[in-house]
Amino acid sequence: MRRVAEFLVVAICTLAFAFTAIGICTLLLTGNSAGNHDFISYWAAGQQLIHHQNPYDANAILRIEHSAGFPVGYQALIMRNPPSALLLTLPLGFVGLRTAALLWSLLSLSCLIVSVRLLRQKGRLSFLGYTFAPALACLLAGQTSLLVLLGFVLFLRLHETQHFLAGCSLWLCALKPHLFLPFAVALILSSLIKRRYSLLAGAVLALAVSSSVALYFDPSVWNHYSQMMHGHELEGEFIPCLSVALRFALQSPWVQYLPALLGSIWAVVYFSKHSWTEHVGLLLLVSVLLAPYAWFTDQAVLIAALLPAAYLTSSRSMIAFLALISAAIEIQTLLGVSMHSWTYLWTAPAWITWYFFASSYAMKVNDPPTLGAAIAIENA
Repeated sequence: MRRVAEFLVVAICTLAFAFTAIGICTLLLTGNSAGNHDFISYWAAGQQLIHHQNPYDANAILRIEHSAGFPVGYQALIMRNPPSALLLTLPLGFVGLRTAALLWSLLSLSCLIVSVRLLRQKGRLSFLGYTFAPALACLLAGQTSLLVLLGFVLFLRLHETQHFLAGCSLWLCALKPHLFLPFAVALILSSLIKRRYSLLAGAVLALAVSSSVALYFDPSVWNHYSQMMHGHELEGEFIPCLSVALRFALQSPWVQYLPALLGSIWAVVYFSKHSWTEHVGLLLLVSVLLAPYAWFTDQAVLIAALLPAAYLTSSRSMIAFLALISAAIEIQTLLGVSMHSWTYLWTAPAWITWYFFASSYAMKVNDPPTLGAAIAIENA
């Protein structure tokens, strides 16, 4: 029965990956659907930026997107990343949509491959990372979460030995800073206590340089970003995550930020007694679960927590269950379920629940699956 179960898991994951790969290859080879993907918002922002125009202007962005084949009748897809991320979109402004889509897809795929190899350089478990549902959905949508994943993994590899470079790598995490609020609180406090000022200096310098580039092309870019983020369209948008669900349920905007605040307080209390480097997997999972808003594709960054945990647990059943969760989400995506659907609410709780069960099992057998321990074993 165990072999049958393992075969079914591999078969389901392989089929889900195959269908996703077909979709990605179709986009790369034809470029016909590039205008229908989230990536078009980054390309349009780059087009605005090279002409020293507002990259967050909804009307201008919509005109550019319509000219590239974006469906009529929909609101503009506007880049929501902060101005420090515009450095990534700048090169896209100098090429056409199809070329930009090809380059962006190759960049995202490379980030996934490098991240998984840095976490698990060998072994069949790396397949779990390559077929992780949020990562594949991120590739299809052309979002930035895989770049965020690479930044986080680089930080984990460098923070003990190359503090300044580790801080610089956090620039990629700052593409989606709302995903890391409790993590950021724990990191800043730890850096100040241990006097690792070069780590903080690296992060500040990287953000300052990238923001300066954005300010050169649009001197009012931070004001434009603030206006976009406070738009009425965004306030009424449902994003399937815990914080936004609470906001809609209680009809109170401030409630959306309460989970992240509570998570940050927990991080201060918990990591005043524990080493955050040994429990960074848990810290990352909590940060994403309690983020003020997070698409399920943003959960691609959780590869950095789940893959080392899968490596340290010796339970084939736990590994199979992780693969089945991923396959179920991928099937849901391939069926065309909208990213705004409430049916994605279960995904983030599912990952952290699996992590707790994997940790409990590993404690009985050996040691808890801390991400720091997994990386140490891999480097041995």
